[in-house]
Amino acid sequence: MPDSNDILFNEYSLDFFAFIDYAIAFLFGGGAASGGSANGVISGWSPGAVFAWLSDAWSVFVVLSWLLSFLLIFGIIYAYIRHNQLGEVFAEILKRQEEAFTKIYRKDVKNMRWQDVLTHSDSDRPNDWKLAIIEADIILDELLNTLGYAGATISEKLKSVSPASFTTINQAWRAHNVRNRIAHEGADFNLSKKEATQTVAEYKMVFDEFNFI
Repeated sequence: MPDSNDILFNEYSLDFFAFIDYAIAFLFGGGAASGGSANGVISGWSPGAVFAWLSDAWSVFVVLSWLLSFLLIFGIIYAYIRHNQLGEVFAEILKRQEEAFTKIYRKDVKNMRWQDVLTHSDSDRPNDWKLAIIEADIILDELLNTLGYAGATISEKLKSVSPASFTTINQAWRAHNVRNRIAHEGADFNLSKKEATQTVAEYKMVFDEFNFI
């Protein structure tokens, strides 16, 4: 009969300490008092040996963890450096591709515009000849801007040109003067086929000097 000092457990409750005693007896062997068998499953090992093995295993685990951590940190640093290096390489490649594309694209545009000039100059209508000269003069303005000549008008830009670095300056002046007559005189300016052809040829000489078309 239990007295007032006994700790009562429900019949379905688990006696934790009894379970630990039973587990140790089962694994390492123990007396009948604990309900265990005389020889445990690993009775050749003592609890101290097991704890020593776990301690050694934990030490190995810690060492391996540190090594793995160092490897991961090194990998992250290496990946970061390589990422920056590859980023610079890709940026340089992209820049070269953009420059090549821009160069080709602009050249195609200029060629197309120059083809328009030739198409209009080959026409049988005087108005088309005048249009060809006006379009060629627009290309001349773009050339002067590209070469870095400053000025509000083409005439001002041509005045700042050095003949030593612009050998076709006279052709540029003659062609541009024809364009000015077209702009100022309008329909009153009688442009002949010969003069139109000669003016377009002078524009071409200027553009050929700088490989602009």
